[in-house]
Amino acid sequence: MNDIAAAFALALALIRAADPDLVEIVALSLRVSLTAVALACLVGLPLGAALAVLRFRGRGALVLLVNVLMGLPPVVVGLLVYLFLSRSGPLGAFGLLYSPSAMILAQFVLVTPIVAAIARQVVADLHAEYDEQFRAWGIGPWRRVGTLLHEGRHSLLTAALAGFGRAIAEVGAVIIVGGNIDHATRVMTTAIALETSKGDLALALALGLLLLGLAFAVNTLAMVLRHAERGRAHA
Repeated sequence: MNDIAAAFALALALIRAADPDLVEIVALSLRVSLTAVALACLVGLPLGAALAVLRFRGRGALVLLVNVLMGLPPVVVGLLVYLFLSRSGPLGAFGLLYSPSAMILAQFVLVTPIVAAIARQVVADLHAEYDEQFRAWGIGPWRRVGTLLHEGRHSLLTAALAGFGRAIAEVGAVIIVGGNIDHATRVMTTAIALETSKGDLALALALGLLLLGLAFAVNTLAMVLRHAERGRAHA
């Protein structure tokens, strides 16, 4: 118990002192995850909205595929991205393996289905609410997609937050494609795994506390946004 208490005390000291190694790892984690989520939103939000509004052959299969991809095992995603980026893979010539770019790609693949699925549900609910007005004004399907994305922007922020929560906590895929290289591709989750295995509990606990803080902040913000959206709906 004394060892654990000492490790917690040292972890808090590392956070208060803004330890350079700690700051570097957290900064890379945020850069990788925020970039992956931004790219996932650029693809996932329009995709989800289109699946909610447009009617075309194969739409049901695409909706099912998006929902299935939400549960992709991270290690499988890591393996697939690794194969694509390896020297013998189709993207091997770019030399992206074991780089932050590879980790961004892996997180993008994991997060995009989550963003798309949440966006589809949000936009589908809005579409049902505004459908009669769209028909009366003669607004076509593609204009509806853009309009509903704008109208649901506050609710859609929860999709981005859910994606960020998924990305920042990822370890399996990023360790496969990033390699957990010190001062290059070491992020919070992979560093926690490594430092724990090495017995350096202080740094692992410091990173774990910061990760918990980020998770708490993201979930709190998502809850606030949901309550605000419900307030606007009842106003």
